[in-house]
Amino acid sequence: MKKNITSTHDTSPQSSVSSSKRNEMQKNEIKSSNIKWHSASITREKREEQNGHRACVLWFTGLSGSGKSTLAHAVEEKLHQHGCHTYVLDGDNVRHGLCSDLGFSINDRRENIRRIAEAAKLLTDAGIIAMTAFISPFRDDRERARNIFPPGDFIEIHCTAPLEVCESRDVKGLYQRARAGQVKEFTGISSPYEAPLNPELTVNTGNLPLETCVDQVLMMLRERKLIACESERK
Repeated sequence: MKKNITSTHDTSPQSSVSSSKRNEMQKNEIKSSNIKWHSASITREKREEQNGHRACVLWFTGLSGSGKSTLAHAVEEKLHQHGCHTYVLDGDNVRHGLCSDLGFSINDRRENIRRIAEAAKLLTDAGIIAMTAFISPFRDDRERARNIFPPGDFIEIHCTAPLEVCESRDVKGLYQRARAGQVKEFTGISSPYEAPLNPELTVNTGNLPLETCVDQVLMMLRERKLIACESERK
């Protein structure tokens, strides 16, 4: 049975963005003056009610090899089993299409994150729980991504793992190549990773079992009333 969903967006200072600030951001970024936003008759709220859960974006961030993609897809599997509408935007997959024209310079990384944030925003407008698995190494880029969402929609999840653990998981051999100077601007070696200062959730993906990490994410979603509790689904 579908349940009515009440939006209870977080209004903490970290998440809230004034409408004037958001309008100013849009004004600075939109180059054409000949376009107008079209408001659909089927609203996000109607889609959420039909889906039986709130929409949001789970922004998984961490070093390469920290377990972002693994955790995001495992969370999606659980949510799918519970009847939730989900989609994972994975770092490698997106660079095969939407961001195939971008490299790994600082400017390209920032544009990569901007595009992902806008794609995730469209998914949340469709009533979907969007998950993004990207290193997204810079705080200001993640904050810029947060600011395009209504308060409470952007859930930053820091996947934390020691560098040596990440290197031990490196099936692509990128860390080894980066240490040899063959891969430039590699996060954690020759380019910095700026860890979140106040994420909604920190998950110790370097030491905890995957199942435990998944449970922590699901518990956080229930506490925020983004998905129904076990008893409410019965």
